[in-house]
Amino acid sequence: MPESSFAGRSFNRGFPPTATEPNDAAPRTAEEMTGFWRGVNRSEPDIVRETTLVQIRQKKGCHMVADGEKAPDFELATDEGKPIKLSKLKGKPVVVYFYPKDDTSGCTQEAKEFSCIIGDFEAEGATVIGVSPDSTESHKKFRTKHELGIVLASDPSHDVAEKFGVWVEKSMYGRKYMGVERATFLIDASGRIARSWRKVKVPKHAEQVLAAVRELAK
Repeated sequence: MPESSFAGRSFNRGFPPTATEPNDAAPRTAEEMTGFWRGVNRSEPDIVRETTLVQIRQKKGCHMVADGEKAPDFELATDEGKPIKLSKLKGKPVVVYFYPKDDTSGCTQEAKEFSCIIGDFEAEGATVIGVSPDSTESHKKFRTKHELGIVLASDPSHDVAEKFGVWVEKSMYGRKYMGVERATFLIDASGRIARSWRKVKVPKHAEQVLAAVRELAK
């Protein structure tokens, strides 16, 4: 895969900083983000979207984990009745996707799409974890009702969502409130964020993530 450079370091073209890069290699400011995405030939709309998101979070004082950084560790209870700890999955890729609420239309579609191709993720050695503030009991009902094949983790205090920078201010019908931003993080075998997707559009998203998992193996 051809390489591009950013701040004197080399990166795989088409992907953010890899696991071999130090933490400070990842773009952290709006200006750095713009320069980085141009360097890997991302389209101008993508550049504007990614840069704007960084600017908004900087103004709000939110920490946004960046691609190339070490993923925040966590341990959460799951619908399977046992806890799952991210650091214990080190050595293989992990997909952590955050979603707002069990059994709502978009969240159900997303969970089903990941479940439909969970065998393909497992073939690549990848674990898929869905995280929301819902209780483990809610997760159990959600998984049973829709015959889901993925692990669902409960983050009722939204601590993990905050660590990943996806507990954000939202607005509906003029009312502002805090909630989970739909987002996905692909974590590589070394525990670093290989790629992230923010403000996810559900259709075909699971397939995009699977393609990225397969790219890690190349």
